[in-house]
Amino acid sequence: METDPPNIKSLEELEGTDFKYESIKDEMRRNLLQKLQKKENIFEGIIGFEKTVIPAIENAVLSKHNMILLGLRGQAKTRIARVLNQLFDEWTPIIEGCPLNSHPLNPVSAYAKRMVENQGKYLKISWMHRSQRYQEKLATPDVSMSDLIGDIDPIKAAREQRDLTDEEVIAYGIIPRSNRGIFTINELPDLQTRIQVGLLNILEENDIQIRGFPVRIPMDVVLVFTANPEDYTNRGNLITPLKDRIDSQIITHYPRNTKDSAAITLQEAWLKRGSEDVRFPDYFQDIVESVAFVARASEYVDKGSGVSQRLTISLMENIVSNMERRNAINDENVIMPRFIDLMAAHASVTGKIELSYEGEQEGLEMVASNIIGLAIKNAFEKVFPFLEEDQLGSEDPTYGELLEWFSSQGRVELSDYSSFKDYYCALCAVPNLQKIADEHIETSNKEEQALVMEFILEGMHQQNLIAKESKDGLHKYIDMMSTFL
Repeated sequence: METDPPNIKSLEELEGTDFKYESIKDEMRRNLLQKLQKKENIFEGIIGFEKTVIPAIENAVLSKHNMILLGLRGQAKTRIARVLNQLFDEWTPIIEGCPLNSHPLNPVSAYAKRMVENQGKYLKISWMHRSQRYQEKLATPDVSMSDLIGDIDPIKAAREQRDLTDEEVIAYGIIPRSNRGIFTINELPDLQTRIQVGLLNILEENDIQIRGFPVRIPMDVVLVFTANPEDYTNRGNLITPLKDRIDSQIITHYPRNTKDSAAITLQEAWLKRGSEDVRFPDYFQDIVESVAFVARASEYVDKGSGVSQRLTISLMENIVSNMERRNAINDENVIMPRFIDLMAAHASVTGKIELSYEGEQEGLEMVASNIIGLAIKNAFEKVFPFLEEDQLGSEDPTYGELLEWFSSQGRVELSDYSSFKDYYCALCAVPNLQKIADEHIETSNKEEQALVMEFILEGMHQQNLIAKESKDGLHKYIDMMSTFL
């Protein structure tokens, strides 16, 4: 819970308290140790890294290290960097008007030192909240030294009638202005080599130098970098001296299981669209999360590029949107998804994967269909019996009656636009389908029962027991032999 800043307005009042100057790395160390002792959740919203990435970050903070978070796309690197400011004190004093957020007991800029000298104990101070002590910059090839460090401002020199050798004519960049805080550079390899060289002194000596100025300005700042290892060769290069000066290199990763993946998706996805929350049965949620896992293992997807966790977030949002659209068309309020919705969300998969050479031969849409299909097949085999090809036949106790019905020219047509009544009736018309559904998955209403029946049809298709034709939102399940004929 946020509190009001201390009611201390001058240097005299500050010196009358127990408040002492402390570097921000010492401040972060102190607060981290206190939180660990109290068993507090330090990294709110960071899921799946509890025993891997988070301990490494905690070690880096305790060692007073600058760090780089290295990992593929969509591995929460920036999000981790943005929660690190929770290790600061809620409020910290700064000299009022100082562009470098100088601490009253440790002024660093020429302006701050002049103010302390001129005003003494009457020096005005203000308080900066920890939410203001985090800054970040996306590294792009056009980033310059003046953007990051600073440059001479001739207009300011002329306006204030100062010599160009006066330190106060410097227009400070974003790193000096992040003094007393955290500064993050995302996609570090995209910085030009000469700009990376400009960071060496900050990392090693904790100070900045601007053009020909003989003065060195000490910085009290924590530097955090993020990078994708693929970018080292594709888009840019991380120079060895810079990498050597970054104290801790922390490797991130994707969720190790669908439970963690689902927790991230439900936390990040926008799912609440109406008065009632959409209901996703466990097996359906597992299929959605498995799409990303299948994609990462697919020979058709480039392993080096990775498959972002944003895939399942986008996929879930598109599933809900397809439901929302169909409900609006039919003036319904059904809160249970259909497998049709999963098939309609291809755009969430095609936009999140980079294809390998083999994948390019198959085509993006085909690869997306195969990935979703394999995720469904894997989930289906966990719940329903799997049959080898030589075991198929009308005598099979589970699928026999279904297969016989399909071989007798039976077919099921499910439309993306159909009302729930039409959808449910089409499924109930298939003999034995409802019985199989009730035997394997317990349901509490017709909506969930219909989803299970559709799950069976789609699973049979993925096991090559029946065929499916899909076009313009219409899906037809038919006998496998009829497709050959």
